[in-house]
Amino acid sequence: MSMPFYVAPEQVMKDRADYARKGIARGRSLVGLTAADGILICAENPSSTLRKVSEIYDRIAFAGVGRYNEFDQLRIAGVRHADLKGFSFSREDVDSRGLANQYAQILGQIFTHEMKPMEVEILVAEVGVTAERDQLYHILYDGTVVDESSFSVLGGDAEAIAERVRGAWAPDADLATSLTTAVEALAGPDRRLGPGDLEVALLARGDGRRTFRRLEDDEVAAMVGSGDAPEPVEEATVAPEDDPVPGDGDATGQTPPVPPGAGDEPPAR
Repeated sequence: MSMPFYVAPEQVMKDRADYARKGIARGRSLVGLTAADGILICAENPSSTLRKVSEIYDRIAFAGVGRYNEFDQLRIAGVRHADLKGFSFSREDVDSRGLANQYAQILGQIFTHEMKPMEVEILVAEVGVTAERDQLYHILYDGTVVDESSFSVLGGDAEAIAERVRGAWAPDADLATSLTTAVEALAGPDRRLGPGDLEVALLARGDGRRTFRRLEDDEVAAMVGSGDAPEPVEEATVAPEDDPVPGDGDATGQTPPVPPGAGDEPPAR
């Protein structure tokens, strides 16, 4: 009787975590941060049809990085869960903490029992009546939930982007300043991102209502610029010193020829 192939559980979990992290690192990053106007979510996404940021329910937004088909399945599951709970009980009973716990259970179950884990990280954000009541929940591929208070960064280069956000973020910043902070953090020192490279959404809390809206390209361009590289400045061409300068001769600008014998030496024969 042959012995079954054995792998230590610690090694299995480590291999699954490495596999998930490598898949997430290949995707583009995302930043969610609180501001005076609400919660701003800015993702690097050149596609105009495949959305990484969406609304789940009133006051609640969803964002994901990694494999699109996997985090879109989670988005749909969250919409169905929120609709069912709001219909069965009350709309006020639907909150971001309950959705984050639901997502954590799904991802943890898949990571533990399935052969292949989900290569995703997701963000569940809920805007409050005041900035102190905003909620950001960052759920990892293995079901770990991280409660963020001010901003959250998802994606492969999260540590470097978070450092850039931390150095420029302010809790009472307006929309334009917060968007500039997010775009510069995503781009880094060596790149420039334009409106066509970004997907931007805002959970606003103005006028007593808390709504979700997407920012169009022209609105983003008005806040952070077009992102195009500046055109090179052409240098002025300097005339050689041996060329005659117009105006030193006659009215035509040409220097008249010197007649023979006018100089100190006789003309050459």
